[in-house]
Formats: sequence, C-alpha cells, structure tokens
Amino acid sequence: MAERYDCSEAPQRAAGLSAATSAVRGGRLVVLPTDTVYGIAADAFDPQAVAALLAAKGRGRQMPSPVLIGSPAALDDLVTDLPDDAWKLVEVFWPGALTLVARHQPTLKWDLGDTNGTVAVRMPHHPLTIELLDQTGPMAVSSANLTGRPSPQDCDAARHMLGDSVAVYLDGGPTPAAVPSSIVDVTGPVPTLVRAGALTAEELRTVVPDLHVPA
Repeated sequence: MAERYDCSEAPQRAAGLSAATSAVRGGRLVVLPTDTVYGIAADAFDPQAVAALLAAKGRGRQMPSPVLIGSPAALDDLVTDLPDDAWKLVEVFWPGALTLVARHQPTLKWDLGDTNGTVAVRMPHHPLTIELLDQTGPMAVSSANLTGRPSPQDCDAARHMLGDSVAVYLDGGPTPAAVPSSIVDVTGPVPTLVRAGALTAEELRTVVPDLHVPA
C-alpha cells in the first residue's frame, strides 16, 4: 500500500523524507515534486528499480530515464568530457529546468535503458527534492504519468495514474510549471536543443549563443 505525506507540515515532511529515503535505498519507487512537474524516481544505480520505474509508466528501454542530482559537483562522478558551454549553462540555469545530455563515465555500473553511452542529467529547483537527493544520491527519474498521459502538476494526479506501483508519494503542493525541462545535448561540437520546455531557445542563447536548434 502506497504511503502519502503532506510535506507542507513539518512532521509529515520529516516522516516523508525518511520513508522516501528508505524506499529508494530498498529499490522501490517514489513520487516527488520538482520545479516543472511531478516525477517518479528510483535509485539510479539499481537496475531492477529503474526497470520497475519504466514498467510503472508503461515505457520501454528505448526511452531511458534521466537522472536527478542534488549538486553540480555530482557531475564529476557521472559524466566525462563536459565542454565549457555545458558548465556555463549549469552556472546560470541550475538548479532549474535544464536537462543536459552528456557522455556518462564508462565505469559506472548502472542501466538506465538504451542510452548509447549518454545520460540526461538535471539538478531540480525544489528544496524538498534536493533534500531527498542529499540522502539518496543520484536518482533515475521521469515525469510521474503513464506514457501518453499529461504530466502531473500535483501529487493526487500522479497517484491516480501510478497507484500502488509507487511506495511513497511526497506531496509538495502544486508545481509551478505545466511543461517539462528543456533538454540540451552537449555531446557534439555545439550544444543542440533536443526539447524546448520551460526554458526557451532565446533564454539559452543568452549563455551559449551558438546553440543549435534543429528545424
């Protein structure tokens, strides 16, 4: 039976963070708020938990899970050959609604899906989720909806879709954005906008003027 915690109240927040930390460490799934939409998350280094995340959404390995981190410093352990433009984007837009696609460290023991040696990584701008990440380390994440359904902006909408496939629901109130993060691929010679989301190409180009936007 899934547990739900109203994190607007201090005792529930503390209890919810404790329960969510235990769930992630035990290979189970949690739902959490971000600065865009609600996400479903699992231990990024637990292949069975990541597979359960994809199954809960009805999603295949061809759409691998991004990874949330609690600090830009965590990038050094996860990615390699990060270009200067990527660090500029991190400095301006993290924490926030920017996901970077980079080459992951080849020594990492994880299975996020069919990534072709890359990882999509983001530091969310939400204090509850950052606090959880400080306890769990990097988490695989996806929007907390069934594939093909709208991404939820509140905990109840996520629970309605995902039910007891999730162990712990952290209710942090409505999220401020109805759109997901913007995704920029930094594995090529110039940064490339993969998905326009909460950040526009114009905003991103104030930092990396040579951003490529495919037609």
